[in-house]
Amino acid sequence: MIRFCFHSAVLAFLITTGLPVISHAQDKTINVATSAAPFLRISPDARAGGMGEMGIATKADANAPFYNLSKIVFAESPDGVAVSYTPWLREISNKIYLATVSGYHKLDDNQAVSGALRYFNLGNIQFADVSGNPLGSSSPREFSLEAGYARKLGDRLSLALAARYIYSKLASGNANNSGVNYKAGNAFGVDISMTYNALDEDGKGLTTGATITNLGSRVNYSNNSAAKEYLPSNFGAGVAYTLPVQEGHKFSFGLELNKMLTPVVPGDSTGIASYYDYSVVKSWFKSFSSANGGLKSFQVSLGCEYSYNDEFFARAGYFYEDKYHGDRNYLTTGVGYKYGSAMINIAYIVPSGSGTTRSPLSNTLRFGATVDLPWK
Repeated sequence: MIRFCFHSAVLAFLITTGLPVISHAQDKTINVATSAAPFLRISPDARAGGMGEMGIATKADANAPFYNLSKIVFAESPDGVAVSYTPWLREISNKIYLATVSGYHKLDDNQAVSGALRYFNLGNIQFADVSGNPLGSSSPREFSLEAGYARKLGDRLSLALAARYIYSKLASGNANNSGVNYKAGNAFGVDISMTYNALDEDGKGLTTGATITNLGSRVNYSNNSAAKEYLPSNFGAGVAYTLPVQEGHKFSFGLELNKMLTPVVPGDSTGIASYYDYSVVKSWFKSFSSANGGLKSFQVSLGCEYSYNDEFFARAGYFYEDKYHGDRNYLTTGVGYKYGSAMINIAYIVPSGSGTTRSPLSNTLRFGATVDLPWK
């Protein structure tokens, strides 16, 4: 029964993140860390999506709760809201999408509070056991409700703490009269983040940030208490440099590293049993072992943005993942237009690969809008 729960979680993870399932299997064992509620690791913001999924150290806006809440105290406006819509994996299905809404309010020059909602619709999934026998279908739905608080600890340094409730429904009912009842999973998680903002009065300079996200309880998808899945805990660090070159012209360049703090599930039954016995804290440290890829399991994002008069924006980026730890590698582009206090952003993932190696994320579009308040 543990196997079915694990395979269900893996299937949902592959569908959610768009990981290639076949490539390189003949060369070396695929070493991908899986988790419950992987939608929490999807980048919803179209601005970040156009810059190679980079959002930890970029300029603060109302999407900050999804990347690095601590930077929100450096936002120029006292209040802001954001909405986004992403048709996800249209190469596979036209019914999968992620929708978000978020916002913040600055209590004063040093403090801010935030709230956010993510909703992920996975369409319809047909489940099967390890022998390929059908076990019925499900219409998975996931969402999270989030709230956070950020505070400056000086002119340039800030810290933030956020908490979220997570609901994840992958399957339900008694599959194939197995005696195991599948149900929606529930969990609570927290984020800790920091930002160091060294921009000068002209907006030139360096911004750095670090986050540890989705630290929290495990998720049980069935009445089998031994098969609780870990949340997609993640360590991230980013740096961005902003350079005004002429009046009205500005460039921003950035680099971001992310590492899932979830160990890879072993391939043997003994190893799987040990995997489910790990405490949450032990699982974070296990994720750095050589068996889990070590440094090769880090994801890398490179991004740049050009702006003209802070009104027209053009973006490009690259997302890299080792071929044995997910193999997601793609170029991204994006544009934005700001009118008054409102900005509209669109991002696009450039097609990559062909045949069985074609990325299921190819041609993915993201749409987003932010509004700073009060309206200018």
